[in-house]
Amino acid sequence: MERVKRIFRLIHLSVWVLFTLAVVLQLKGDTDAHWRTTTAGFITTCMYVFYGHFYLLTLTTGKRKGRDYWLRLAGIALTAPLCFLLFHQQPFDFGYYSMHLITTVPIFLFLSWLARVTENLVLNTIRKEQLEKQAVEAELVNLKSQINPHFLFNTLNNIHTLVYKQAPAAPEAVMHLASLMRYMIYESNAATVPLTREMDYLRDYVSLQQLRYKHSPVVDLQIEGETESCYIAPLLFIHLLENAYKHSPARLEPGDLKVRVEIQDDILAFSVQNPIGKKSTNALEEPGGIGLPNVRKRLALLYPDQHTLTIQNTGETFTVALTIQGLHLPAHERKAHLLHH
Repeated sequence: MERVKRIFRLIHLSVWVLFTLAVVLQLKGDTDAHWRTTTAGFITTCMYVFYGHFYLLTLTTGKRKGRDYWLRLAGIALTAPLCFLLFHQQPFDFGYYSMHLITTVPIFLFLSWLARVTENLVLNTIRKEQLEKQAVEAELVNLKSQINPHFLFNTLNNIHTLVYKQAPAAPEAVMHLASLMRYMIYESNAATVPLTREMDYLRDYVSLQQLRYKHSPVVDLQIEGETESCYIAPLLFIHLLENAYKHSPARLEPGDLKVRVEIQDDILAFSVQNPIGKKSTNALEEPGGIGLPNVRKRLALLYPDQHTLTIQNTGETFTVALTIQGLHLPAHERKAHLLHH
């Protein structure tokens, strides 16, 4: 905000310097013997009217223009021509006074009003954008924080059981949990993260969920394309995967949950499919559910007009497919795009 105000000050200074040069050139061209004092008097009068009214408007911004405003405005208008007469080096001349009162004063009163309105418009627009940006960032932080806490509690219980039984899988489970928590607490604070890191996070999640099952891996995770050069908003897919586990049958066979990630140019396609449990309801209509509604809100904020989210329920399987375009959009362009929406 201060930077914008400094720019306005430089604009004021530049305009007055150019205006003064124009007046000097005009008066010298007219062979006015007193062009220096005439210029000083005229510029002083103009600045007195302009900034007197400009700061009067500043004091009354957002307030009703009452009696005090009009009395002060009248005082500025009536005393302004006296500035010119002080430099005129002649007795009071009512002709000069009247000329400035009906020409110079109204023009610069209008210009000061126009300048004040323009600056207010620009500053208010910037303030509004900053508030909107802060609101968007606050909402994104809130949505990212809504990771299901029951998963963490269940995982700790599973690890406790493994440690109690002195199972060989216990140290590896602890490492997966540490990696997952490190990503959630520290790395996910960034606006975007490497897609490879997001995939590592999903693998850690799947490994910890696998502790619940005695069979071979119940998740068939396949990744195609160059993930190294892609960046994505963090914690974007976890709710979709969480949702798949939650609404699957209690018993899952190997490969029942199918997760596909495909990268083509700057387009990412993510899909997750799960069998529907007997007691499962439509995830979109589940009371109090935060899975898919959460994802929808984040996508609308982060990738407006750049994504598609489709849901298919065949009665036996539930499939969610997400497509995101423009993964390689520079960070400053993404911020501008977000602000615009």
